[in-house]
Amino acid sequence: QVQLVESGGGLVQAGGSLRLSCSASGSISSSNAMGWYRQAPGKQRELVAAIASYGSTDYADSVKGRFAISMDNAKNTVYLQMNSLKPEDTAVYYCNAGSRFRGIYYPLSYWGQGTQVTVSS
Repeated sequence: QVQLVESGGGLVQAGGSLRLSCSASGSISSSNAMGWYRQAPGKQRELVAAIASYGSTDYADSVKGRFAISMDNAKNTVYLQMNSLKPEDTAVYYCNAGSRFRGIYYPLSYWGQGTQVTVSS
């Protein structure tokens, strides 16, 4: 059974930083990438960043230059370092196991429970 557990969310002032962690247990043969999504109230869930097992990364335009995704294979953990946070980054952040093919990230049906990030102005 695959389990994804996020941690690291919280309340931070604009301009501050947070680091989210996603610890994965179990194995998914069809997954070669991990992603971070976020969902703000009244909005659709959106892909924020993704990383393939071979290192390629993708970012939403809104977070490029501010967020960085990384993976520690030895710890089965994916991180999302978030710097220069803005109030519009406020959302529930979810970890996802997926696949990356020809530069596109495809989410599989493996999600964490989410962690709240709130950025105050």
